[in-house]
Amino acid sequence: MDYDRIILGIDPGTTVTGYGVIGIREKKPELISLGVIELKGYRDHYLKLKHIFERTLGLIDEYKPDELAIEAPFYGKNVQSMLKLGRAQGASIAAALHRSIPISEYAPRKIKMSITGVGAASKEQVAAMLMNILKFTKKEDIILDATDGLAAALCHFYQSNSPVSEKSYNSWKDFMRKNPGRVK
Repeated sequence: MDYDRIILGIDPGTTVTGYGVIGIREKKPELISLGVIELKGYRDHYLKLKHIFERTLGLIDEYKPDELAIEAPFYGKNVQSMLKLGRAQGASIAAALHRSIPISEYAPRKIKMSITGVGAASKEQVAAMLMNILKFTKKEDIILDATDGLAAALCHFYQSNSPVSEKSYNSWKDFMRKNPGRVK
């Protein structure tokens, strides 16, 4: 199928990394694929990172996305968990950079807000909205990390298709600095 553009969404994790792929046709998103990268079989954290990198490259090579949207690590109390999550995110980002794919990062609240209208929505609420928006039914084997990856892709679609707000200027001098071609 021909799409105007394809977006790969990633929800990084050190146990499970979720992903979702959407295609845009005539300004409408369509589900292409969703799934997870299982990491439970790897005891060594560095081998997990290698696997995330390789599987992300595989997804990129298979689906040929134009853009990658990734969920940013949220701030928690456990610094070690944050570090590991950031490294998992970095492995996916490195894979996208390796294939020269543009990357956009979104906070979890921003993703939830763009899908459900509520920044504190549960994973289940996000999954239910995605099923409604993208017209697919839940299968028993769908893991919520996969729908979180899909949510990142759809959030990016919404953000990149929303009208750009007017630039704000602090003064005439600021306007001239930001618009050198418009002032004579």
